[in-house]
Amino acid sequence: MGTLGDAEYQQLLEFRDGLRRFLRWSEEQSAAVGLTPAHHQLLLAVRGHPGPGAPTVSDVADHLLLRRHSVVGLINRAEAAGLLTRMPDAADQRVVRLTLTRLGARRLEQLSALHIEELRRLAPSLRPLWADLEVDAG
Repeated sequence: MGTLGDAEYQQLLEFRDGLRRFLRWSEEQSAAVGLTPAHHQLLLAVRGHPGPGAPTVSDVADHLLLRRHSVVGLINRAEAAGLLTRMPDAADQRVVRLTLTRLGARRLEQLSALHIEELRRLAPSLRPLWADLEVDAG
């Protein structure tokens, strides 16, 4: 890899600034619907899990890049707030599966619609950064 020039450092700064602005905006949106950013991420990890069936605690920990015991505390608080429920797996009672409650699903849907709209708004400003990286990578 060669030496980076001023333009690459400026692109990286612009990209990181955009990410930080988006994350700050996301935190504000979470608070506006009564969720912490961690609960928002938890609900998204449960609803967006691509595997068959509802995700396990370990699945969610993997999505959130957290240790299992840290996620259990987050799940406890979300369950107490009425955002999700735990259910034993039908095939293996030792496995706990997570599902959103109606309240959790409603809050997540509100936030997700806003986030998709914001990402669509930001996409044109991020595309030139990605295009430059794709050209330079080849």
